Amino acid sequence: MTLRAPFRSDIVGSFLRPDTLHQARRDFEGGRISASELTDIEDHAITDLVEQQRAAGLSVVTDGEFRRGFWHIDFLEHLNGIEGYVPESGYNQNFKGKAAPSYNIRVNDHISFNPEHPFLSHYQFLHELVADDESVVAKATIPAPTMIIRQEILANDGSSNLENIYPNVEDFYRDLAATYRDTIQAFYTLGCRYLQLDDTNWAFLADASRRQALAENGIDADEIAHICAKVLNESLQGAPEDLAITTHVCRGNHASSWLFSGGYEPVAEALFSTHFDGYFLEYDNERAGDFSPLRHWHHQDSCVVLGLVTSKFAELEDSAKIKARIQEAAEYIPLENLCLSPQCGFASTCEGNKVSNEDQWKKIGLINQIAKEIWADA
Repeated sequence: MTLRAPFRSDIVGSFLRPDTLHQARRDFEGGRISASELTDIEDHAITDLVEQQRAAGLSVVTDGEFRRGFWHIDFLEHLNGIEGYVPESGYNQNFKGKAAPSYNIRVNDHISFNPEHPFLSHYQFLHELVADDESVVAKATIPAPTMIIRQEILANDGSSNLENIYPNVEDFYRDLAATYRDTIQAFYTLGCRYLQLDDTNWAFLADASRRQALAENGIDADEIAHICAKVLNESLQGAPEDLAITTHVCRGNHASSWLFSGGYEPVAEALFSTHFDGYFLEYDNERAGDFSPLRHWHHQDSCVVLGLVTSKFAELEDSAKIKARIQEAAEYIPLENLCLSPQCGFASTCEGNKVSNEDQWKKIGLINQIAKEIWADA
């Protein structure tokens, strides 16, 4: 493998589902088609998407998260010791816009990796589509272990049984890290060389209103941030050297709505103490703050992927303004350690953002063009 992720022009992972896939999911839920028939339709849609990504000139392809309803819950509920459930009060985070589906996860036993996890076969299908093509890399995207910390400790809806399952919370953190070390190895064994851990927890901890609410509940946001960094670093221990592992820090993405606001300063030191190969950071609007928190970056062999092009709205950004912002970021991080991507995926939930398929690919095209003009090796 001569390609090394992240790429100058990269993607977060999810894409708009085609109408055929929306209809197939409705048919499956209505009992009109079988699970295997749904899988066949998903397979065809993913195959078409991979060809679209290749045609767009990307060096990275994903399955668009086409088999998922929600970017994180579908993965987490299939780990041992985690269950999905329908909360009586709805999803435990209030989006600024359309509400998310009323479904969530909670710990119901000791956590460990599930060797029969369905995401393994999902990745294998994607990997086999491009296994003979040395010009692209298949990226797997999964939620970070910190999302379980968020659900159980920081924003639980009162249904958590964590204290009974893990009387010593350190055992919970230990099992989380071990689970993800096993997860990482399982994906690597299948041929994965580019894995991304998606994470809204950092944005939660950076949001001033959430920090205040945590303090009122006797929780120190800064202490939790360092605990999260420790769990992530322990999760990454022993990862193969030829596996690129990145993280995407998200402020919430559902039907073009969002969850959290605030710059990275409160969490930047802890975030950049983690040992990722790349950090996808949302910088598409004023809610993201300025670039000064990038001064905490110090891993010279890692990259920061600037999410300067929004996936939430159709209006196409001005190329000159994006280039100027890249140069601003380069005051803190060398240009050779920067990359460009959309701020998030185009469909973190199956519903998708309020953009058209044409808009989606125009955004990708803009990112590709800017990357070629900024970096000669793009």
